[in-house]
This record gives sequence, C-alpha cells and structure tokens, in this order.
Amino acid sequence: MKKYSGLSLVTGALRHNRNWQPAWRKPDPKREYDAIIVGGGGHGLATAYYLAKEHGVRNVAVLEKGWIGGGNTGRNTTIVRSNYLWTEASLLYEKSLKLWENLSQELNYNVMFSQRGVYNLGHTLQDMRDIERRVGANRLNGIDAEVVNAEQVKQAIPLINTSPDARYPILGASLQRRGGVARHDAVAWGFARAADALGVDIIEQCEVTAVNRDGGQVTGVETTRGRIASKKIGVVVAGNASVLASMADLRLPIESHPLQAFVSEPLKPVLDTVVMSGAVHGYISQSDKGELVIGAGIDAYLGYGQRGSFQTIEHTMEAIIQLFPMFSRVRMLRSWGGIVDVCPDACPIISKTPVQGLYFNCGWGTGGFKATPGSGWVFAHTIAQDRPHELNAPFDLNRFTTGALIDEHGAAAVAH
Repeated sequence: MKKYSGLSLVTGALRHNRNWQPAWRKPDPKREYDAIIVGGGGHGLATAYYLAKEHGVRNVAVLEKGWIGGGNTGRNTTIVRSNYLWTEASLLYEKSLKLWENLSQELNYNVMFSQRGVYNLGHTLQDMRDIERRVGANRLNGIDAEVVNAEQVKQAIPLINTSPDARYPILGASLQRRGGVARHDAVAWGFARAADALGVDIIEQCEVTAVNRDGGQVTGVETTRGRIASKKIGVVVAGNASVLASMADLRLPIESHPLQAFVSEPLKPVLDTVVMSGAVHGYISQSDKGELVIGAGIDAYLGYGQRGSFQTIEHTMEAIIQLFPMFSRVRMLRSWGGIVDVCPDACPIISKTPVQGLYFNCGWGTGGFKATPGSGWVFAHTIAQDRPHELNAPFDLNRFTTGALIDEHGAAAVAH
C-alpha cells in the first residue's frame, strides 16, 4: 500500500482544486451602472439578484467596503420565522419565509435552511394572553401558528426546566413549526454567486465616501475606487445607514446599537428546535456543528463597534441557565457583536427618499436575517419600478411624519 505524508496530501489537494471556478468574479468598477447597491450583505445581494432576475436590470454593481458577508450577515444567530403580530409585518416576513423554503433550489446553493420550529415561551398569564392574541392574528393572515401548553413544551424539549417552582415557570408557548434556522454565510455566498451569474458586478473593498447629487436627483457615488455614476442607488448597510444618509443630507429616525451573541463548545445533539423567551430574555438553538447558539437583546449604548459589553453576555448566560440548568456546565467558545439600526416602532424602512433615485433599506433592528430574501425581493421592486410593492408600502419613511407606525416591539420578543 502506498503511503503519503501530510505534505503530499495537502499538495495533492491543492493541485486537485487548482481549476475550480471562483464563486463570483472580481471585476473593476465601471464608470456607470443602471443601479448601484451599497452594501454587500445578504439584503444587498438579494436586492441585486432580484433586480436582475425579476426585473431584467443587470447592469448593477454591489459595492461592499469590506468583504461579502463580513457585516451583520455573518454576525447573527440565523433564526427564521414569520409569526409577527401586525398584519403589515407578518405578511412581509411570511413572504420571506416562503422564499426561504425554496431558496436552496432557486440559488442552486445549499443555504442549510432547517425548519425545526420556533417556540416563544410564556411565563405569566399576560404572556399567554399575548401569545394567544398573536397566534390568532397569524392564523387570520394564513400563517401557521399554534399555542402549546407546558406539558407539550416539555415533551418536545426534554432538557427544559418546566418546574412550577422555577423562578420563571413556563406556562406554555407559541409554536411556528415552519420556522427554524439557516446558514448565514451560505446565504450571502449563494446570492452573490447567483447575482454574479446574471451579470451583476460584485465589488469588494470599495467603500462609499460620498453621495453625489444634482439638485434633487442622485447622480452617483464617490468611492475609495473612484467615482461611479448611477441615477438609482439603493443603500442597504445595516447599522451604518445613518452614516450613508448623512452623505445625502438626510436624517433617519434610527439608532445604532451593538448586538452580541455567543456559542458554546460543541455538544452532541441535545436541542433540535429554537427556544425564545422574552421574560427570561434569551434565545437558544443548536448548530449542525453542535454549538449552542445563544443571544438576547442589544447593548443599551449607541455605537458603531462590532463588539459589546460583557455585562450583556453575563445577563444572557443567566437567562439561558434559568431555562436549561444543565447548560451551566457548558463552556463558552466564542462571542461576537454586530451593529443594528433600530427604528422607534421596531420595524424597517424600505423606502424611496426625498432625493430622486435614492432608496434606503434599513432599520431592521435585531430581526433582519430572517427577512433577507423577502427584503431583497421587495426592495428590488421598489428600485426597478420607482414605487413600493404593496408588501413594503407600509414601511415608507413618511410613516414617521404621518404617525402610521407599526409597533412590533412586543412581537419582536427577545431581539429576534
């Protein structure tokens, strides 16, 4: 039998992979495009993909100041659900969930979408009343939702603490069986590859430094790789939306906060669903690698740093141990932070602006990942048609003037 050294195996693997095609091209920016998308995260890439696929707008550039998926897309906890309270929000997230259900096939890229169900726990009588109200609202909108009692929760999640003597006793939960998790970076890679195949230019290491205007019309952007002209610019930059808006002399009603999460050391499979609790203030799932993926709410202070305070991590750990005392013996592996922009009503802005040809998609707060395909789908429509789709019309910037807010703070539960 022939023996191989470790070096020869590595050399052989590199030689075997030498002719693999890049997932997307590395083009130099053109001088002008029909549309520019600022932000190379999931939402921005999805917007570019649907612009090309659904609307035939293929002379499109995605400008990313770092690398694809290096922002919030790669810094979240991957939860997908659509069981929001108000009709406007629930229909938008349901559109996204339906796209998720066929996304791997559409992109020909495994985004590892796993419909393992999402439980939102209730710990008080008021929690259960709110759960019943939300489940009823979901059903009226054709969205799957059900109320389960404490015994059903324990049967589905044997490790959870349902003792009536617990500090936060579990009375029941809402359950959306179609909800679940997906592989966050795979979503960015899948949309990037699919958009590139349709002719979209994905330009990394290209930071926008100014937005150019001719009176009330946008004309292009200044970047670290030169001036790029376009009469349609869609901005999808998560926590940095207010920074880009200020370049166009706009002020948005958003605040940017750090949002942290962390994972444990890998374990054998012990949790095959997603568990969330607003009262205890934490949520948890288990990744395919065995890590417990854990998060909670935003840090209280404003900032643009992709980090946070350890106080929030400690608070989150305490919450999860309340639900799963056994996990007190598990070691933390790593933590990270993202930047989220939060609107006063916990709903996004997907809108035209007073500047002709300038569009903003921002303010998703802590729930942006689950909306990735749906957000791109409606934003592409808005840019291509210069008018909102009926699904994102309620999320117009003008609602903060008219007062027609969509208050999803309750249904947003614990950040996700």
